[in-house]
Amino acid sequence: MSNTNSFGARQHLDVGGESYEIYRLDAVKGSGLDVASLPYSLKILLENLLRTENGSDVTAEDIRALAGWDPSAEPDKEIAFTPARVVLQDFTGVPAVVDLATMREAVKELGGDPAKINPLAPVELVIDHSVIVDVFGQKTAFEQNVDIEYQRNLERYQFLRWGQEAFENFKVVPPGTGIVHQVNLEHLSRVVFTKDNGGNKQAYPDTCVGTDSHTPMVNGLGIVAWGVGGIEAEAAMLGQPISMLIPRVVGFKLTGSLPEGTTATDLVLTITEMLRKHGVVGKFVEFYGPGVSAVPLANRATIGNMSPEYGSTVAIFPIDDETLRYMALTGRSQAQIDLVEAYAKAQGLWHNPTAEPRYSERLELDLSTVVPSIAGPKRPQDRIALTDAKTAFQGALSSYINAPDQKPKGYDKAVAESFPASDPPSHDEKAATAPEPTDHTNAATGTRRHAAVPIKLADGSTGRLDHGSVVIAAITSCTNTSNPAVMLAAALLAKKAVEKGLARKPWVKTSLAPGSRVVTDYYERAGLTPYMDKLGFNLVGYGCTTCIGNSGPLIPEVSNAINEHDLSVASVLSGNRNFEGRIHPEVKMNYLMSPPLVVAYALAGTMDIDMYAEPLGKGADGQDVYLKDIWPTTAEVQAVIDSTIAADMFAGGYANVFAGDARWQELPTPKGQLFQWDDHSTYVRKPPYFANMPRQPQPVSDIHNARVLAKLGDSVTTDHISPAGSIAKSSPAAAYLTSHNIAPADFNSYGSRRGNHEVMIRGTFANVRLRNQLAPGTEGGYTRDFTQPDAPVTSIYEASTHYINAGTPLVILAGKEYGSGSSRDWAAKGTVLLGVRAVIAESYERIHRSNLLGMGVLPLQFPDGQSVQSLGLTGDEVFSITGIEALNQGKVPATVKVNAGSVSFDAIVRIDTPSEADYYRHGGIMQYVLRNLLK
Repeated sequence: MSNTNSFGARQHLDVGGESYEIYRLDAVKGSGLDVASLPYSLKILLENLLRTENGSDVTAEDIRALAGWDPSAEPDKEIAFTPARVVLQDFTGVPAVVDLATMREAVKELGGDPAKINPLAPVELVIDHSVIVDVFGQKTAFEQNVDIEYQRNLERYQFLRWGQEAFENFKVVPPGTGIVHQVNLEHLSRVVFTKDNGGNKQAYPDTCVGTDSHTPMVNGLGIVAWGVGGIEAEAAMLGQPISMLIPRVVGFKLTGSLPEGTTATDLVLTITEMLRKHGVVGKFVEFYGPGVSAVPLANRATIGNMSPEYGSTVAIFPIDDETLRYMALTGRSQAQIDLVEAYAKAQGLWHNPTAEPRYSERLELDLSTVVPSIAGPKRPQDRIALTDAKTAFQGALSSYINAPDQKPKGYDKAVAESFPASDPPSHDEKAATAPEPTDHTNAATGTRRHAAVPIKLADGSTGRLDHGSVVIAAITSCTNTSNPAVMLAAALLAKKAVEKGLARKPWVKTSLAPGSRVVTDYYERAGLTPYMDKLGFNLVGYGCTTCIGNSGPLIPEVSNAINEHDLSVASVLSGNRNFEGRIHPEVKMNYLMSPPLVVAYALAGTMDIDMYAEPLGKGADGQDVYLKDIWPTTAEVQAVIDSTIAADMFAGGYANVFAGDARWQELPTPKGQLFQWDDHSTYVRKPPYFANMPRQPQPVSDIHNARVLAKLGDSVTTDHISPAGSIAKSSPAAAYLTSHNIAPADFNSYGSRRGNHEVMIRGTFANVRLRNQLAPGTEGGYTRDFTQPDAPVTSIYEASTHYINAGTPLVILAGKEYGSGSSRDWAAKGTVLLGVRAVIAESYERIHRSNLLGMGVLPLQFPDGQSVQSLGLTGDEVFSITGIEALNQGKVPATVKVNAGSVSFDAIVRIDTPSEADYYRHGGIMQYVLRNLLK
């Protein structure tokens, strides 16, 4: 349907001899309408409505509602947002393409045209989540890891090659190129998008949604972008607008500038702590004020990237001179830069440091107050000033180690077996014989701790492992590896350390996984690569690696000592996620920090150190070396940036970004409009979502005689619900793979198996650190099975099969912030395939609630002040949920009645928009879109 242009906003903008059709924001006038003082992000949403107004999905009333936005009001107005493009990574992209391929078959079976299942918006997928740190600490690590990656993922990559040819508007960035968010920042983002529109060249703000929660990284460029579940992304690909409520917008005023010795990581951890404490889930955050100009683009991107860690939908910076400078640096054309500047100024999107837009809430930070920081040991919002790091570690340790009279907790033999023995060739498989440690008491905490455990490594080096020993030190993830300042700070620190004669501790597995090839280019140009290599930070791959759980096996002797003595060891990484069980199943404590601090802790080898008062080690001259002796100054870092980084590095690095190397180009690729499924494949299988789907949806029904599958606490993340990392040998997923003749060394990861629903159902709630209160005393994917006499403890997957066979619906009980973390659609897909009909939680993270609805699972919320504990729910009750059937009459009930044994309460229905009600009535968003395409 063509644009109805109710406000006469369609006009032209002339830039560099080209004329562009644009939709002027200042054309929206009327009583109570004040476009000029709208937050920057809402102006971009307003342009989106003006350009897509069609009288049905988007009306003049919607436009007036947004232009007249009341910042103090609670969100209640639904609008339809149409993103310019969709970005995928391979862990989430493979199942999305699997779903599209399955939808093509479903359309054909229902008498429709399969070609209708085709992306209408540009879709770009970056393969970045599949490389695992199998090999480290040697010059050939990158080549070996990529070779292993191709061997493991051949079926997946062939499938993506098929998709690239079978679908229009679908491009794939091959393996070994970079992390999706850094590639998006440095190359894919247009800032201002252009397309041909009926013979007219149209210009409009670049907007995107991505199937990774860190898509807001490009908010740093002034782009409205956020993470969505793969289910919602598929609908966006097929032209379905994204239904959303006009959000509250938090204005975050910046003043001052960062002091000497601090980094972008310290800034973002400070902001994460502030915003999580303030409460910004589901809100937009917008940075403004005189301090914005002092924040380099790379730092802005780091802040935007961490948006899901503090819970906001976006965390955006407006366009200004720094935006243009970064675009020039990263090789964008001068014509594109000129268009961005002209468009932003014409539309009132150019940052004015003195302006005070109308905001729902306001926060302020003086950048000069930021101090060096880390976060951990299990949540990114738990910031610790570096001065307090040792004390905080010792305080946290008491909850991780066992009293002498307790059996070891948290250690399952399956954890030790969960990585294949494919360790670096520099280590053998024999562990040193270590004497039994003696117990002693930590004077600071009163906690009984083991004495250090002596180990001897294959190369002859020796050491002592203790609680808090750092066994992984990884410069990884999109958060920091896009930022030249912190990456060069790490390399300069490494140079000074080597020159002093320091070395990493031998028990530390070190790795460097930059977000793009540009990083290693400027390392080479600056002559810093040899120093990183000397400390073991050799290039292991261009991908997500450790931050997504692809840390690979620990050094064998270290692994054996950890498991034999139940040591609570630590990882340090420059990532954005440190949730339990995510980084490595044998590592209980995980700390986020800047890349130079990652190097420093690899030198120290322990978290039990005061970086300000204790030495990192002894130099070649026998003298103690402290962190202050090797920390590079801001001026030193900036001098290297100025002398090494240039636009030609970006232009050359991205010249043939979609072509791939010979391995990619030579992959045998299936052909045809429909994918030919292989019944023997353990990576890509046809999912059951559309099996026997009627053309019209069945009425929704109340839930009767349901049982609780899991009773969970607060901050249960999507990593707890659907882990991305290793597959334990004793798990249901392992049993399935073994039955298909897959050896443990070839299990790969849950993330890489997301194209196979059989693996992923078995992997749902399979995180080794999950604590299901229904089965006290266990860790991992266990529950009680009430279909059996005496309700024995068994795996969640096995119990669910019994419930499904008995026709018993299931519910999940949870606490606050249920589903925080990654935008993991399999956390919802696996939930529904286990037979779960409803989740009842105290609160939800935005994306997971949306994903649950997108799969036809009803998200319910305890009323304020009520919880599992306050209601006295044990989890062994029989549940009935009534009032759902009101949806069949077109109503969305505010609450439904929940009866659980002798307990009765009214649960809040978290269907937040009319469109979401439609999705639920159809059994999910994919079914809704498919039926609409058949009309």
